[in-house]
Formats: sequence, C-alpha cells, structure tokens
Amino acid sequence: MFCSFLAAQAADQPPRKLTAEEAISFPSVTGMAVSPNEAIIAYSTASVNWQTGTSTTEWHSKLQLPFPLKDAGNLTWSADGQKAAFFTKEKDKTYLHAGPVSQIHRICEINTPNAYLAAAGNRIAWSPDGERIAFTGTQDSAPPANDPLVITRIQYKTRTSISDNRRLRIFLVRASPSSTPQPLTPAGSDAHSISWGSANEIVYLSNPERDPDAVHNYDIFAVNIFSGATRQITRTAGVEMTPTVSPDGNWIAYTATTRPITTIDSVAEDNHVWVIPYAGGAARELNKPLDRRCSRLRWTKDSKAVLYLAADRGRMLPYITEIAGLATRPLLNKDAAVAAFEITLDGSLYFLMSSPVTPSSFYRLSPGKTEPEMISPPPPSFTLVQPDTWTISSFDATKVEAWFYPPLPNSSTSAKSPLILTIHGGPHGMHSYAFNTSAQYYTARGYAVLAVNPRGSSGYGQQFADGCINNWGGGDYKDLMAALDFALKKYPQIDATRLGVTGSSYGGFMTNWVITQTGRFRAAVSVASLSNLVSFYSTSLYQDLVHAEFNGFPWDRDNFQTLWKWSPLAHVVKAKTPTLFLHGERDNDVHITQAEEMFTALRYRGIASTLVRYPREGHGITEPLHRLDALQRTLDWMDRHLSGTAQ
Repeated sequence: MFCSFLAAQAADQPPRKLTAEEAISFPSVTGMAVSPNEAIIAYSTASVNWQTGTSTTEWHSKLQLPFPLKDAGNLTWSADGQKAAFFTKEKDKTYLHAGPVSQIHRICEINTPNAYLAAAGNRIAWSPDGERIAFTGTQDSAPPANDPLVITRIQYKTRTSISDNRRLRIFLVRASPSSTPQPLTPAGSDAHSISWGSANEIVYLSNPERDPDAVHNYDIFAVNIFSGATRQITRTAGVEMTPTVSPDGNWIAYTATTRPITTIDSVAEDNHVWVIPYAGGAARELNKPLDRRCSRLRWTKDSKAVLYLAADRGRMLPYITEIAGLATRPLLNKDAAVAAFEITLDGSLYFLMSSPVTPSSFYRLSPGKTEPEMISPPPPSFTLVQPDTWTISSFDATKVEAWFYPPLPNSSTSAKSPLILTIHGGPHGMHSYAFNTSAQYYTARGYAVLAVNPRGSSGYGQQFADGCINNWGGGDYKDLMAALDFALKKYPQIDATRLGVTGSSYGGFMTNWVITQTGRFRAAVSVASLSNLVSFYSTSLYQDLVHAEFNGFPWDRDNFQTLWKWSPLAHVVKAKTPTLFLHGERDNDVHITQAEEMFTALRYRGIASTLVRYPREGHGITEPLHRLDALQRTLDWMDRHLSGTAQ
C-alpha cells in the first residue's frame, strides 16, 4: 500500500504554524516513476535527520518494487514498459543496469564527466525492439590532479569545481549482463540528449562550432549504430534542445531558440516547440502564437500531438499542440505549478503539482478528464497563507503581476506588520503559483511577503522577457518599487517604515541594486549575489550571459562603461541598509568574490553587514543544516533590524 504517514499527520495534528525545520523539510513529493504500461506507479518523499544533517529519499508504491528506485538515476523505460534501464553510483564509479523490471542486471561500468553542459537531456535510450541501449558517458578515467593547473579552455569551470575535460560520448550496448559498450561518437566533442530514432539510428545534440566553449549552439544529429556514419539534421544559429522522436518514427520534436547570440544559463529568449521530419527538411514552430517558454516534451502514442510544460503568468501547466492543425490548449486550468509529467500508453497523465497552499503532490489525469486525482496522501495540516494575486500598471504602463502573502497573527504588540520584498533569480525566472515554503515561514513569523514578476521575467511573452536586456536595475527596479507602493496603499496593516528585501542570484543582484538606489529598506539579505558586472564577466561559469544581455563583449564599444553603470558596487556610496550576505564557497555561477566586493565596501563605509560563507556549497545551498542556518539567519537579521528585538 502507499505509505500513509503523511495522511496520518494530517489527521492527527491540528493546524499549526511552520517551524524553520519544517519549512526546510516540508513533507512533499519529490519525484515519481511511472512505467508506460502503468505496472509501476511510484513516488518519492524526502526527510531530514537533523541529528546528522542528512536527507533521505523514500519511495512508495502500491506494489512491491522490483528494484531499488532510491539508487536508480536516469531511470528510462522501454517503449512497452516491460524493461527498465538506469545508472547507479558506488563511491566514485557509475554502473549501467538494465533488463526486464523483475530481473535487472548490471550491464557495464561507465564514467561520467563533470563538465557543465547546458540543457543536457536524456542520457539513456532504448532501441525500439528493447534489445539494445544507448547511453552517454565516457570510458576515460578521471585525469590525475595537476600542480600547477594549466587552463586552455574558456569553459574550464563546472558548477562547483574545475572541469576534468572529459567529453560525453554516445555508447551502444546490448541489454544483457557484462556486455561491452561500443562508442558511437568521437572523444573530442560532447554528444548528449539522446533519443532512439529508426532501428539503426540514434538522435542526439552536439555543438558544431569551431570552439564550442565560445559559441553556444546545439544542432540535432543522428548516428548510425552499425556504420557510425552521422548526419546533421538541423543547421541553425540558435540552440536546439531535448530532441524526441515520435513513436511512428516520422518526426523529431524539440525546443529551440533562434537568436545567434545566447547563453548557457538564464536565457532571455523563450524556447518554443518545434518539429522537423525525421529524414530532415524544413522545421516548423508548433506553438508560436502561445508566446510562452516551454519544456519537457512528450509525444502522444499516436504521434499526432506533442505535450509539454509552458510557463504562463505564474502558472506552469501541461499543454498539447496538434501536429496537423497546430491547435494548442492547456490540459489543466489551475493556479498551480506542474514540475514534471509522464504520459502512459493509455493516455493517462501522471505529474507532480503544487499550489500556494498545497505542497508538491502526485496526481493522475485520466484520458478525457479535466480534474486530476491526487494519488499521494494529503499533506499535513499547517496554518498556511493563500496569497493575493494582482496586476498593476508600472511607470510606463507595463502590466506587472505580484503575489502578496499576508502575515499570520503573532505575539508582537505592533499594530502593523513588517514586509519582506523577495526578488526572484534569472533575471528570466519567475515567481509562480508553486508552493513557497520560505514565504509561508516568513508569514508564520509575522511578516508580509511581496513577490513580484518585474519585466525580464518568464511567463509573459517574449517582449516582456526582453524587458531588462541592457538594463539590469532599470525598468525592473522601477517595477518592483511600483508594486511595493501599490501594496503599501492596498494593505494599510503593513508598516512602511519596516521593510526588508531579499533575493538570490539575480535576486541577489537586485537586492544589492535596491539598497544603492533607495534608503527605504531597513534590512537586506543578499544571497549568491552579483555586485560588479565587470568582474562577474571574467569569473563566472557563464560569462556569455554578459554577451547576450549587454550587447556583446565587454570590450566592444562602450560596454565596460555600461557594465559598470549597472553594477551595484558603482553606487555603493549611496547604500545605508544593513545587509547580510550568504554565499557558497564553491559557487562558480556567481563567484563568492562578488559578495566579498559588496561586503567589504559596506563595512568600510560603516554600514552594518555580515558575510556568511557556506563550505562545499555551490550556487544553491543544498545541505539541510546549511539551508536551516540560512533561513533562520535571514529571519534573525530581519527581526534585528526591522523590530529591534527578536520575536
């Protein structure tokens, strides 16, 4: 039977406010595994052992699981759902396992490069007959440590370390024990995001540029499993992603951008859904009228339509577009966020979905139905806040959407409540209808929370997403302030003299920018933040973000002056707000020197500021004890500077 501890909690405990520990380890569904024939329907939950600071994933299913899902990475099913393949890791080694679901065997050992590849998709694909498996990896051993370390590549960093310079290659192996992998692609370039095409070909992505580190440009290729001959299917200046062959073998669906200059992270251009004949030819953009960012492609069984997720005004919902008539419609109509989905042979849709007051849960949408059923048990009962959502006209009449979380009553004697403005990352991310544990915890501590999608955010079309290009801190800053002014007028219970601001990544950049543009905030918490766009360019894993967002290389025209103009550090003399900086020591997305530069400047100017360095952490803080520390430290900082006494 499905695990029932979540339901028991919901039934046995009266509603209560979230604690910091509960906000970090809120009981929710973290993953799912559904075979195409629905013989296996399972979901996972995570828990934290606060004594050891470790997290544990547990899988739940109605049936006895035939193999341990907790160890199965990149789980991939054969077309009929009768067989499965996956990777396992044991110490520093990776193994491929495969076979009928009731008789999984270890097939071979494979190594995994550590290099960062943007939008790298499927690593395992089954042949149509279920006899062979294609997978990506390398047979090269990890190189020995070098002293000194000599750098010759532009993209020499990974997310948290230095690249080992090994490449992802495609290998072919029979789905039988102790088979020997056969390499299909050369060792000198990366091949990834695979989908089995005809019986004799595997479709994949590779970057054909002379220096792939310098120009981000994936095209679609196919390699013959017998001859090794390759053919190039697309030849575009843009980036093709997630190629997926239709069940009938006639089409390849994929997402793509079209601009010749893009970036490996935080892309301004929305990727739409495209199809191209499997044999090659003219590609067609399926859903251009939708004008929304798309991801996670799946074909219907009859190959007549493509399913995908689309971001729309804070919603993330599954959509379907027909190949023939190009008709597009959402499969759900909810103020919610779907994180992942799978379609089965009978057309059922299984997915993870959350809403502002419902954490991530496991659902099934049966064919012909419009309302999904929750498969996982009901979440535990907490006192949660349903945010108000509204749209304002900003300074230039641009429509900007925001979520306002009212505070829960607390023990404070103040008649009015403080407010925290929380700014999303990207800049092309978005606040959404997904469950927001941090916001719920802030409200439980008596804070109102304002989450705004300023120009540059996803979910509002291409023109809106382009709204901050060459203008970080310009129109988007004005949008944030306009939404804040509106909230203060709309909710008189908010104390306009007790305002805090926080954000991570680009949200950290905007936090730094905000405190150099206005003195209205009495406290700031800047996480994984940027402060100097000139030095960010030369230290970041994705310095091409500057090329794409600021009109080319820094040394072109007067771009260095432009980058400095939009750097918070250039305006630090105007900052007065006490600021807490939180940063991972291994963050190569935004190097910790960005926080150090801003922190040092504030301290020399006599502004109260603290820098917290988290060992082993990259751009996102992941270790449970570190996450707990960051959440508690954030609220303690807000308490200290917004109320004068800890609540």
